[in-house]
Amino acid sequence: MTALDARPLPQVVRHRPALRALHWLVALLVLLVWPVGFVIGFVKDEAKTGFYFVHESFGFLILWVMLARLALRLVFPPPAEPAMPLWQKRLAASVHWLLYAALILQPVFGFLATNAFGFPLDWFGLVTVWSPLGKSDVAPVLMRVHVFLGWSIVVLFCLHLAGVLHHHLLRRDDTLYRML
Repeated sequence: MTALDARPLPQVVRHRPALRALHWLVALLVLLVWPVGFVIGFVKDEAKTGFYFVHESFGFLILWVMLARLALRLVFPPPAEPAMPLWQKRLAASVHWLLYAALILQPVFGFLATNAFGFPLDWFGLVTVWSPLGKSDVAPVLMRVHVFLGWSIVVLFCLHLAGVLHHHLLRRDDTLYRML
């Protein structure tokens, strides 16, 4: 056992266990869905179906997990933040709410684009999700929004991670431990 292993976690007021679990579940799902979606354009046609199935099924799951996160977040506000300048509080809040918005809107636009291209969502092979659009000429526009939001999530994720590292490594405050 090293000295690092023996260190107890600081006494911090943490997010509720359900919020922490959903946070890390979304992080894992995004780390699965985003790369799969990115490589779909490079995959040979005969293999694309499997990639689409994984991307769409887990992407639609992100939507529902994010809606649950949003509901819990609104019912149970997060614990008080450590002291920091007002501009940092505003930046952190902006990144968090933009991430929430992007992680909810992106699967919605992906779902609508898929439907508008004429393909139903066969969610995990268990249920076919009803299409509100059907085949439509708006499909390319919906897909462009979906792709834009995907890249926005990458940028916001990097900003979020930079904030976590800033707090943990430079400020040495309890921000990271609130979500562990």
